Amino acid sequence: MEFGLKKRARHEVKVEVASLETKYPHNVMMYHYPPTEDVHIDEFEELALERLRLLRVLDRASTRNLRVLSDEWKEIVSADLTREGLRSYLRLCSNGGSGKHEADIQTRRRDYLSHFILRLAYCRSEDLARWFVAREMELFRYKFAALSSAEVKQFLESNGFEIHPLTEDQKDEVKDGLYESTAGQSVAKIELLDFYKVPFTQVLDLVRGRRCFLKAGYAYVNTHDLVSLVGTKQQDEIEQGLQAAKTMVDDVEADDRISRTLKALHNSYTGRDYTICRDAAVPIESLDQLSKTSMPLCMRICHEHIRANHHIKHTGRMQYGLFLKGIGVTLEDSLRFWREEFTKKMDADKFTRSYEYNIYHNYGKKGSMVNYTPYSCAKIIKDVAGPGDCHGCPYKNMDQGSLKSKLSSYGLSASAIEEVMFFVSRGHYQIGCGKYFQLTHNSPVEPSINHPNNYFEESQMAMGNRQKRANGSAPPKARIRPDIKGHGDRSMLMGDDDDELWRIAETQERIMQSQKDISEAFNDDLDLTQIDY
Repeated sequence: MEFGLKKRARHEVKVEVASLETKYPHNVMMYHYPPTEDVHIDEFEELALERLRLLRVLDRASTRNLRVLSDEWKEIVSADLTREGLRSYLRLCSNGGSGKHEADIQTRRRDYLSHFILRLAYCRSEDLARWFVAREMELFRYKFAALSSAEVKQFLESNGFEIHPLTEDQKDEVKDGLYESTAGQSVAKIELLDFYKVPFTQVLDLVRGRRCFLKAGYAYVNTHDLVSLVGTKQQDEIEQGLQAAKTMVDDVEADDRISRTLKALHNSYTGRDYTICRDAAVPIESLDQLSKTSMPLCMRICHEHIRANHHIKHTGRMQYGLFLKGIGVTLEDSLRFWREEFTKKMDADKFTRSYEYNIYHNYGKKGSMVNYTPYSCAKIIKDVAGPGDCHGCPYKNMDQGSLKSKLSSYGLSASAIEEVMFFVSRGHYQIGCGKYFQLTHNSPVEPSINHPNNYFEESQMAMGNRQKRANGSAPPKARIRPDIKGHGDRSMLMGDDDDELWRIAETQERIMQSQKDISEAFNDDLDLTQIDY
């Protein structure tokens, strides 16, 4: 695979629906060839993070020990995709194969481009590649399962699979074997299914599970199980693509902008931004009660440590202090909280000299004037806690005996503790935290926790103290939508279901508007046309 960072004539980026429908005609694509269009650096980063959010939804579902494509698995994935603002991908996975709606076509483009972008990030190690392939295959199976029999035939033809469904006469010759090998279907339904005759070596997982009829070295596979055959080819395509991408990483990283994005991608936080709290202020007088009802274990332990010791080490102050800022504690109240606690062990002058500046700094009022972001679960789990420290993730850092005692002291029954420990013992710390939330809030569903402030917000909504936000990462706000240049029917932009289309249109407009201003800098941007697998 070649990668070129050469100067070339720039072309105005226009994403036209007519050409996209030709490039991306089907919801389920094999990712044979790299995309052949220019990608603006802003869109490059946006697509990478969007794809990562999508794959993380599938990853969270996989850790629940549910069978992929089972009804419960689909329910969880569907709810998570909606909550993450990825409804366009949910439609891609549930609406069949070749819709001509503009939003669907644009989503196919984003799906295709983002897959190849993440190949560049996940080819770096075997562990990253293994995770990426597993999630991509779950996504492929999810999309393929939504295809009708006619769409499956269209997919096979367009991707060069030289297999065809059996004729009625051919089915009659092996009908007894088909009845016996097709579990969970009535005879009437089996007669309506299409079956394909393929070499048994191409569907060894079906053979191993006794889910197909074998005769004379051939397997007879129904439409629903055909994903085993096409999935094997898809996995080969992805694995070979990762190997090819690995050979060009050094060339890609010659561009610092792309290098920074790719290197940090896997550990990037992709949830809501809690830097500024947009809800009502939280008075510090309520923190003791909130620590018991609405704080995750990591923050409750920090709060109790401060109350008991009137001091906490620097990393703990950062972890808990930024969390307080994110839930709505004002700068003035934060200063008062820390001063009241620390001056129980030191005089006010020492507090002012040694600690006050850091609080102003976290709120972006001194120093670099950066308004710092509260720590996500990924960062907290990664932090290492030493003797005397209370920061970090208790599900990871505490030994099982101490953790069980802590959970018991917080009122969990023995059976509830075992439910939490089931996930903790397997390294699924965030799912264990979600289970703790469900048990302590008597919630009918187990939320997906990826940020302590997300936990707090979910708790407050469950208790009726805050209203549930609209889907997506940002709060709803009124805005005037200008006219967008381009193609397609814009009357649909005001519909309830078209935030994704509006976002796409805004992205296109931003790309076109910025072309003249950055033409020289953009000459050295990533040239996807030079990637040749």
